[in-house]
Amino acid sequence: MVAAAVRDDLDQPRLTSFAHGGGCACKIPPGELEDAVSTLTGQVGGTDARVLVGLDDGDDAAAVLVREDLAVLSTADFFTPVVDDAYDWGRIAAANALSDVYAMGGTPVVAINLLGWPRERLPLELMTEVLRGGLDIATQAGCPVIGGHSIDDPEPKYGMAVTGVAHPDKLLRIDAAEPDLPLTLTKPIGVGILNNRHKATGQIFAEATTSMTRLNAGAATTAVDLGLRAATDVTGFGLLGHLHKLCRASGVGAVVERAAVPVLADALTALADGFVPGGSRRNLDWVRPHLTTGIGITEEDLVLLADAQTSGGLLVVGELPGHPVIGHTVAGTGIQVR
Repeated sequence: MVAAAVRDDLDQPRLTSFAHGGGCACKIPPGELEDAVSTLTGQVGGTDARVLVGLDDGDDAAAVLVREDLAVLSTADFFTPVVDDAYDWGRIAAANALSDVYAMGGTPVVAINLLGWPRERLPLELMTEVLRGGLDIATQAGCPVIGGHSIDDPEPKYGMAVTGVAHPDKLLRIDAAEPDLPLTLTKPIGVGILNNRHKATGQIFAEATTSMTRLNAGAATTAVDLGLRAATDVTGFGLLGHLHKLCRASGVGAVVERAAVPVLADALTALADGFVPGGSRRNLDWVRPHLTTGIGITEEDLVLLADAQTSGGLLVVGELPGHPVIGHTVAGTGIQVR
């Protein structure tokens, strides 16, 4: 187990104390969100043939055809503080926003900042650190950050709107999975639980921060180069929630091998101690009707698999060298955890 540090900068305000939730765990629950946008779908295959990917299946980014060999990808993602360190929060939020483009097999080309800041309660120097963290990650991704939009907000929020490009014939989509293929996960899970413990106790989990700030660029490039067609990233709806969306859109089922799923070292202890985000439990409630479980699978196992991730890995239909295979797709519907 990796030892957890304790904050020693107690003179600085705790950013997480200004937020009702943290990171992607503060998303609107998936069932409620789908109900809210259900009447706004239908552009794919509709009157505008340029729309390749829209709201219909809840994919990671929109894709619009601009010429035969070029699709433009568009996404936006922002959230409340997930860690107390302003610079790290900026890095995590930027990596999370960029991930939507990588999950579609694309390359980010430009980003703009989205920022809400309680300017009378938090110093502007901290805001600068958030923006600097976002800029550093975007620079690492080769993606310029050109301005943005800010508002005076009682609850701090930060993220990015990102534009990317991809070849329309090489998109990674959630509706393109086929049965009898491996499922690969490129990052360990458990950051939602650890972030919840951090918010409650101030403990710092460097392993979680390292995971959340690691870009999914390499995994996306490998998947496209191998000719794979289906993927998503694992964020606020958890591994089970995002897998359910992929299976539903593609008309397939899946088997998840619990023992094969990588988990951050301290997450199991934090889970046993009860540091579970409300969003993780809501995720499990949403996907539970579509689950069957094998012998020995506990409620804690399911909560962990439904844990609301922030800047998680890619869940790829196919095998990626160097990353664990956690199960496989099957003909039929539903998800079996064993």
